[in-house]
Amino acid sequence: MDITRSSPAPVRVVAVPPEPEPADLTALPEPIAVEPLQTLPATATTATATTATATSAITTTATATDVRGRRNRPRPRDLLALLRPGQWVKNLAVVPLALLDTHPWGAAAFLRTGWAVLGFTLASALVYVVNDLADRERDRLHPVKRHRPIASGRVSTLAAVVLTGALALALTGWAVAGPAWQWWPTALYLALSLAYSQGLKHVPLVDAFIVATGFVLRLVQGALLVGAQMSEWLALCVFSLCLMLALGKRRHEMTAAGRAHRPALRGYTLAFLDHLVVLVAVLTAVSYVLYLRDDASLAAGASLVTLLSAPCAVFGLARYLQLLLVEEGGGNPVHVLFRDRATLVNAALWAVLVALALLLPQSPA
Repeated sequence: MDITRSSPAPVRVVAVPPEPEPADLTALPEPIAVEPLQTLPATATTATATTATATSAITTTATATDVRGRRNRPRPRDLLALLRPGQWVKNLAVVPLALLDTHPWGAAAFLRTGWAVLGFTLASALVYVVNDLADRERDRLHPVKRHRPIASGRVSTLAAVVLTGALALALTGWAVAGPAWQWWPTALYLALSLAYSQGLKHVPLVDAFIVATGFVLRLVQGALLVGAQMSEWLALCVFSLCLMLALGKRRHEMTAAGRAHRPALRGYTLAFLDHLVVLVAVLTAVSYVLYLRDDASLAAGASLVTLLSAPCAVFGLARYLQLLLVEEGGGNPVHVLFRDRATLVNAALWAVLVALALLLPQSPA
């Protein structure tokens, strides 16, 4: 028996290196797959933030440019506020006083009075713009005046200068179109106002006297164009009344903002201004009564009406002193005189009495 044939050969075991496990193959890409997923959002977020920042910067720049553009283009409302239309009532109240000495009244007299009012309205508006230009830095320190168009920045300096030129041209046209050489009160008013703006407003007492003189020039302008003989007592009454209002305004400024706002206030004290205001109020009342007695063109038999109008004038002065000294008002005389109910009722009654004294029929000889 063949042993080699009957006994099978031994099996040789050959070690074969194991193949890589699938888990190892799948584990290798995991860091590669995860890292891009973690990196991409961060990159996208950074890019988004950068884009948003750039967009925000562009928007802010555009907004700032738009704001500057709007500031360089003042609104018509701000330009009108610069002309102070609320102060034009002064011209309507003073210039037509020349009609008191004009009889009989006619359409020509009213038209000439309106022409005088127009001229002084243009002149006073020009003065307001020039004053606000000169005082813009000082007005920013005042609690109320800092809201004016130029001081607040709503109207630029360039726009105010252009408006000044336009007003000067309009006023020149007014003088040329009117009667020859009857515009000198307006020209004198402008000269005084220019001197006031250039330095006289810093001189105590002189500043208030110049303001009051401007109102007398309004009365003279009206009398010239109407052709009336101006009464000296009426001129003194207007001067003293406006001087009282100017002094009262300075007193209010001292109590509201101190002396730093207006250099001329260093020459005043509250006690000094109180004495001056009362003194000028007395002068106003006396000159008014003397005007009624000596110069007013009143109808015959109107002495009773004239006598009744004098207490109205005294009450008006007393009411203003009460508002100024007791209630600490007087910062804006126009608002005080035309918004106070007691003053309005008294002024209406006074106007009716004066109208009756002027329009009563003449008594037979």
